[in-house]
Amino acid sequence: MTEAPLGGAQGSGDGNPPAVGHIMVVCTGNICRSPYVERRLAQLLADTDVVVSSAGTRAVIGAPIEPGSAELLAAAGGSTDDFASRQITPALLAEADLVIAATQMHRAESVRVNPRVLRRTFTLGELADLLRDADLVTEAAQTDPQLPWARRLAEIALHRRGLFRARPPEESDIPDPYQRGRDAYAIMANEIEKALLVVGPALRPPIL
Repeated sequence: MTEAPLGGAQGSGDGNPPAVGHIMVVCTGNICRSPYVERRLAQLLADTDVVVSSAGTRAVIGAPIEPGSAELLAAAGGSTDDFASRQITPALLAEADLVIAATQMHRAESVRVNPRVLRRTFTLGELADLLRDADLVTEAAQTDPQLPWARRLAEIALHRRGLFRARPPEESDIPDPYQRGRDAYAIMANEIEKALLVVGPALRPPIL
């Protein structure tokens, strides 16, 4: 059974970029890695209609962003306001056009919680690898123009999986900095920012 499109993307060829849709970011506690990615993506795509949220596989429910992440997020220009950690659920995942996980473990857990998101769930590092150097305008022609751009981008990434050797988890996962000191948070932020150099622009829909 085909899922109904989320959002309300503009059709191809009308001179307007399609709607971005809803992006869900997942880590463990939803207090370090996923809030950082959530708020940086919201910042990078602030002039679009994107909805970015996050959740944890073992969330510290109701907790704010950890100070180590909050400090670096603020330094990068992202907002730390009004954040509260929450647990992933099948319903939350179902709302997402694209699910971005901090690690392969988080990707697997997201799919376990809601198997229907399998084809649109990627780790941040994997997504960056798959979309780097992609001709998104050309490849988007093979996707449904009525879908939000984030859902179409997930399809593009999925189709490109066979073109590249996947990096092992130790090379592509975003390391957990929780209770590991300032240097660990700096490594986390650096790895995220490297991936966002690719993923951020890719999530900005072209005029098709």
